[in-house]
Amino acid sequence: MATFRSFEGLRDALADADFDRPPAIVCNAHVTGLSVARALKARDVPVVAIDRNEKGVAPYSDAVDFAGRVTYPLDDEEGFREDVEALAAELDHEPVAFGCMDEWVHAFSRTEPEGVRLPFAERATIDRVLDKESLYDVAERLDVPYPETYRIAETDPAETGGETGPAGNDRESVPAAEAAERLGFPLVVKPALKRKFSEAVGTNVVEVADEAELEDVVANAAAEGIRVMAQEKVPAVQGEDCSLASYVPREGEAVTFVGNARVRYPLGYGTSCLVQRADAPQVEENALAVLEETGYYGISEAEFLYDGDREEYVLIDVNTRPWKWISLPVQAGANLPLAAYAETVGEEYDADEVRDARWVYLADYLKALGTDGFADVLGREEWLSLMSGDFEASGDLTTGVYRPSDPAPAYQLLSTEFGTQEYYCSC
Repeated sequence: MATFRSFEGLRDALADADFDRPPAIVCNAHVTGLSVARALKARDVPVVAIDRNEKGVAPYSDAVDFAGRVTYPLDDEEGFREDVEALAAELDHEPVAFGCMDEWVHAFSRTEPEGVRLPFAERATIDRVLDKESLYDVAERLDVPYPETYRIAETDPAETGGETGPAGNDRESVPAAEAAERLGFPLVVKPALKRKFSEAVGTNVVEVADEAELEDVVANAAAEGIRVMAQEKVPAVQGEDCSLASYVPREGEAVTFVGNARVRYPLGYGTSCLVQRADAPQVEENALAVLEETGYYGISEAEFLYDGDREEYVLIDVNTRPWKWISLPVQAGANLPLAAYAETVGEEYDADEVRDARWVYLADYLKALGTDGFADVLGREEWLSLMSGDFEASGDLTTGVYRPSDPAPAYQLLSTEFGTQEYYCSC
């Protein structure tokens, strides 16, 4: 378990450290960062966890060697760059950066801190993937299904002074009222780039039931200069969502794993809390086609909903970073963080044969059990394995935070979930 230090304290500690190989800088240091740190420890990679404060769970893990505060990039991106460069300058080896939320990935790709290696594509490519207008343009050209979607004219950068995306002005802008007429209510409103929208309204997607709600969301987005889109509410089949988890190298074959988000909390638009391996070859094929077309390399999660009317998977989003359940492919034999690290530093990595496995995030899954109409999908033996800790020795079950062999992160999570501390992270 690392001591969470001030920036100055972390810099001094790294100056005194002696690493025999390049360390990994992991940020933010919460659920996803913890999973990345644990994955890298499979090969004893030194891990430095950085964040805006000490409230995340990762700094308290035995998988983290050093932890400390840096300037939060959404507050001061130049300050973030300066901090990271100062930390890297104290090391004998150039560190490898793992951004575990969009703002950290954007900060690394935009500022390119000197002395830090980035295991993912350059900024223009990332923008092309993360920006949903651009992503859906790519999908359309490749005939990859995606939900019916319209750019809302009232939030067009030409009208609001907001940022123009990679798709530029090629995509048609439709007044909100016309988009609603084409789609019907209810519909969903999504941002082209989700993090700024999430900071402004507290969520990545808003379902609207009528014209008044739509006008309110659009007016708020326009005031913030955020491009948003109106999208059909996909008649998704609950429990059938699938994602391709992958590491696409600069050259060679991708390391892949298809996961099914069997349970989300809250049900519907919530985050995944139980994910299992899935057999969905079309998801893998379409996701890899999109990644290849954009030129993206690195870790990513391509998310698909199963449209019950179309009877096919439709592309929703691509996350160009590690995400909440990344420890599932690691458990199943596809250690994506280690694959990214190995290629970046010139080491060898050979994925194991991928096997069936399940991942559960107990903090949310236990809440889901209290939801009316929800039936437990874990069996008695799985619960006994979780409670006894035997699951850590098995190959078919893992967790998001809770591990008896590394208990401090779970204690920290209890402090933020039920105590007086707060830590916001959509992971």
